[in-house]
Amino acid sequence: MTDLASTRPPGLPTPRHYAGINWIGVQTLYLREVRRFWKVGAQTVAAPVVTTLLYMLVFVVALQGARPPLHGTPFAEFVAPGLIMMAMLNNAFANASSSLIQAKIMGTSTDFLTPPLSPLELTIGFSLGAATRGLAVGLVTAVCVLPFAKLGVANLFAIVGFGAAACLFMGMTGVLAGLWSEKFDHLSAVQNFVVMPMTFLSGTFYLVENLPEPFATISHWNPFFYLIDGFRYGFIGQAEGDLRIGVVMSVVLTVVMAVACWLVFKSGWRLKS
Repeated sequence: MTDLASTRPPGLPTPRHYAGINWIGVQTLYLREVRRFWKVGAQTVAAPVVTTLLYMLVFVVALQGARPPLHGTPFAEFVAPGLIMMAMLNNAFANASSSLIQAKIMGTSTDFLTPPLSPLELTIGFSLGAATRGLAVGLVTAVCVLPFAKLGVANLFAIVGFGAAACLFMGMTGVLAGLWSEKFDHLSAVQNFVVMPMTFLSGTFYLVENLPEPFATISHWNPFFYLIDGFRYGFIGQAEGDLRIGVVMSVVLTVVMAVACWLVFKSGWRLKS
């Protein structure tokens, strides 16, 4: 059998070989994802901040004095970290999911399938891009809510750790949702019937322990509860749940979602076929 490599016409470029991870390709994909959402920053960054400020206006300013402190923490300081985390979760999910569904519908998937990017590199690029948007929205939102809530820093590691884990987890969830969806209606269904209920039923605006059974027990199986509770602990120094469970669950879920994204990219499900 003729060796095809030996019959290559002179002057044509040869495929580049990467030992290990193609970091140049990962960086390019990551920057593509970041510039994609940053180009429309008024929609992807400013709009979520406005939504959070409206929540603060309703729950804190309009109801000032009507909501008692929760475990000795003023209601404004209690609800603000939950609203920040809610914005981070939703935007990390939206970045990866919208990028993939748009690529599938517009037929531009070849932009990241043709380059020499492995399934692992695709997972890293899309996940980090989504996490960057979530963290950017969280940072801007935190600055904007300071006039309404006097947030302190009780544990910086909890803020950074749970914030980064939440953005990565929801970014990879968005990757799976974007690959599964065949049209925007499918993506909206995941957002409205899965992500949004889990976010609102995670103790963002209330203490989970005040819920009647079986809802209080069910809420402790909601991963969003531990992400928000751990993130809030970083600001107020008090946690409603067990932080050790929150740390373990955050790590396990992030690893599981990373493996799931890698397997889906490797199979090419609903992307190459």
